[in-house]
Amino acid sequence: MLEQYKSQIERLVDLAIEEDIGDGDHSALASIPADAIGKAKLLVKDDGILAGVELALFIFNKIDSQLKVDILLHDGAVITKGDIAFYVTGPERSILQAERLVLNFMQRMSGIATTTNRLVKLIEGTNCKLLDTRKTTPGLRIIEKWSVKIGGGHNHRVGLYDMIMLKDNHIDFCGGIEKAIDSANIYLQKTGKNLAIEIETRNINDVERVIAKGGVQRIMLDNFSVADAHKAVELINHKFEVEASGGITEATLRQYAETGVDFISVGALTHSVKSLDLSLKATL
Repeated sequence: MLEQYKSQIERLVDLAIEEDIGDGDHSALASIPADAIGKAKLLVKDDGILAGVELALFIFNKIDSQLKVDILLHDGAVITKGDIAFYVTGPERSILQAERLVLNFMQRMSGIATTTNRLVKLIEGTNCKLLDTRKTTPGLRIIEKWSVKIGGGHNHRVGLYDMIMLKDNHIDFCGGIEKAIDSANIYLQKTGKNLAIEIETRNINDVERVIAKGGVQRIMLDNFSVADAHKAVELINHKFEVEASGGITEATLRQYAETGVDFISVGALTHSVKSLDLSLKATL
């Protein structure tokens, strides 16, 4: 995702550098000689899935192109406490300037990748894919969705611009399911945009109305029970993609996947994760 969203990621990294360094890293400037060369290691202090190595390389290069990184573990690697992910060698001042930026991103990314991977394993053997949502940290969406992919999950729409999703408020404001679907298709015809349409349903009756109307690619089952999700899948009968969302926990995830839905979206992948503990330590 770095190449695909490089300009956006570069703006984010620039902002992070400005936020942390300001007019200078005065601690390093006051204590480390300008010509001092050193080496540090990225020490893993938690078990999980590693994420953010590629981004770390980008940050190190942004801070100082003289920094050289020897990668031992790549993004997506299974890690355990005590592992060393990489070594970085170069000007000690530059290593210290990059330290917290690299750790802040990598710890967050690795936490998301770890949580995602755990949930993906719970639905192994089904045809269901695990999706993220737009419940992301403002400004960090690309980074967080990147982490989901590293963990084995899949990205839902990135933003409001790359898919039409008719949720409950859209439907209510528009005057009902049928009117919302008609409006969405008329909009696509007028604008010439090629966007998929997904519509949220709140009960079996909504599902039946969407099936009768057509004009969408995916039906979301919002806060359906497992039994109702299974019934909805049977009614839809492969005419549309089916996504389950809302109120799904680790304890029930497998049950929903086994109903035959194509996707399960989980906001907790990005809004309720614990960062992994990583540390950058000087190697003397």
